[in-house]
Amino acid sequence: MFVDHVYIQVKGGDGGNGIVSFRREKYVPLGGPDGGDGGRGGSVILEVDEGLNTLLDFKYKKIYRGENGTHGQGANQMGKDGKDLIVRVPPGTVVKDRATGRIIGDLVNHKEQLVVAQGGRGGRGNARFANPQRKAPRFAEAGEKGEEKELELELKLLADVGLVGFPNVGKSTLIATVSKAKPKIANYPFTTLAPNLGVVKVGQFQSFVMADIPGLVEGAAEGVGLGHAFLRHVERCRVICHLVDASGSDGRDPVEDVKVIRSELQKFSQELSERPEILVATKIDLGCEENLRRLEDAYGKVYPISAVTHEGIDRLLQAILDLLKDLPKKPLEIDRVDIEFSPDAEDDYTIEETEDGYVIYGKGVEWISRFDIRNYEAMQYIETRLEHMGIMDRLRELGVEDGDLIRIGELEIEYLS
Repeated sequence: MFVDHVYIQVKGGDGGNGIVSFRREKYVPLGGPDGGDGGRGGSVILEVDEGLNTLLDFKYKKIYRGENGTHGQGANQMGKDGKDLIVRVPPGTVVKDRATGRIIGDLVNHKEQLVVAQGGRGGRGNARFANPQRKAPRFAEAGEKGEEKELELELKLLADVGLVGFPNVGKSTLIATVSKAKPKIANYPFTTLAPNLGVVKVGQFQSFVMADIPGLVEGAAEGVGLGHAFLRHVERCRVICHLVDASGSDGRDPVEDVKVIRSELQKFSQELSERPEILVATKIDLGCEENLRRLEDAYGKVYPISAVTHEGIDRLLQAILDLLKDLPKKPLEIDRVDIEFSPDAEDDYTIEETEDGYVIYGKGVEWISRFDIRNYEAMQYIETRLEHMGIMDRLRELGVEDGDLIRIGELEIEYLS
């Protein structure tokens, strides 16, 4: 089954907690703190596997999680990092954040990776909080939660040549003739409901990848039929091979058919309409000299072929190969944006005034949630750090008064000057 559009959930592993521990040895009465840090959580990483060409596996498994880091231990032993989860996707996978619709990755090259859910950092043990003024801290930091989001994966097949045209013009027959692909072939429209890929070998040492794109219809660019689902796969092709039934066996006018398909490609994407194109007249074994002449008069160079008698096939393949030689070998990319993860900025916070005080929120103060606010020493550390960050000075500039309530997440502090 061919699947080219799915939604999945990803979550990085949580970081392990730092612990409170003190060195306890005979004849060492003042051993000091030795609580180790927690290990970081494993990340969820998408990796391109050129052996895949569908998103089918994601239909059956929707949730992907990195491994949690383990907690720190005494004797300054750090917790073990959680394992990253490598999730394999086919080349041509576009990754979007479903909540915002923003493209966060465009994966095209074999073994290329993209971190989509960062694992949480491990919490610091009490040994990390010791200083000349605080020689025996009795608090530690909890591990950071792993990043969590819902993703939209969209596959846009990577191929050198894409076969386009109306239904039943011979696309599946051509790819079956020139490659080992085995598409469904029958004499009725929309036999092909999903793209087929085939490797076409020319001579002993040359080859290219051909994609049989399901038949387009008028209005495809507006989503008529399965237009959008099919057109997305044409975007990645370096060359468009436009097939038209020169025999007019379905009662269609081949000259008008070419005009309609080209119009749909242009409506969908101006850049796509300017892609190198080879016009191929099929089913010439049925007799179509007049239509061939009309096509050449209207559009210039035409490659007449018959997949039944193999007439014109070798000439067409050589023409495709010659055209590909002059084009970039790298697949086309769209709106590539690499996601970046960076430590929380200390100044990334917002202060809002309320009826009884102030609310502070933002990434710059999320670290507070990793401390036990019931622990007196932890609260002292939090208040000291808020001073160093300049938050208390900012509150004083805003007119904070004794008795005002300051809320940061679950933390509530009554201000006293």
